[in-house]
Amino acid sequence: MRRTTMALALLAGSALAASAQETLTVGANIGNVPWEFQDDAGQFVGFEIDLVAAVADRMGAEVETVNIPFNGLFSAVQSGRIDIATSSITITDERLESVTFAQPYYDSDQSLTALAAGPKSLAEMKDKVVGVDTGSTGDMWATENQAEYGFADIRRYEGLAPAMLDLQAGRIDGYVSDIPALQYYVKDKPQLAVVERIPTGEKYSMMFAKDAELATEVNTVLDALKTEGVVAELHEKWFGVVPDAGSSTVTVLPMPTLN
Repeated sequence: MRRTTMALALLAGSALAASAQETLTVGANIGNVPWEFQDDAGQFVGFEIDLVAAVADRMGAEVETVNIPFNGLFSAVQSGRIDIATSSITITDERLESVTFAQPYYDSDQSLTALAAGPKSLAEMKDKVVGVDTGSTGDMWATENQAEYGFADIRRYEGLAPAMLDLQAGRIDGYVSDIPALQYYVKDKPQLAVVERIPTGEKYSMMFAKDAELATEVNTVLDALKTEGVVAELHEKWFGVVPDAGSSTVTVLPMPTLN
């Protein structure tokens, strides 16, 4: 657990009213690079750490970040243990039945990562073992497509780090997860490779309790942060490139609703 104290004054000229909530308790699966992880000094850093800090700054609030395994974020936000959940969480209709999301801020797909000397595609994963994060969209995709690709087994992990250890030790043959996280993770690890992009058309956002008023407040702040280019700057900081025009990172969008 780590507390980051944010400025208590709104930016000059901002039309946003200060939130009555002085502290935002945020649950995050720490170790989810480059979204939320620990640097060499043990500080929580990442795209979503910075984004939540920017949102809290506009709301005149502090942030208290709690490290929670991905699958535990859903019950934590529903029970009120945390106010906001982040961890590159994909908006889905199934999730919208029990939680609320602010507008998306990142467009993504899944991917298959393997040893550089291992399988080169999903087609080569027949009769092999695939790893996923418990309850993630990668888990959902692998489960739905197990018969088609002939996976021998699906092993579930609480985060990227233990899955990568098992991949390098040969206990799994491939790992299905969000492509931006894996591209970031393997860039300085020549023994690993992202071998196939899996198009899923996902969009990431912050997650809240069902119909929480805070979700609407945060959504309004995201309108401003996108319009002012703040979210685009964070994208360039963490991914090294400007976001695509028309992407969720730069486009003001409505809050998601059930189709």
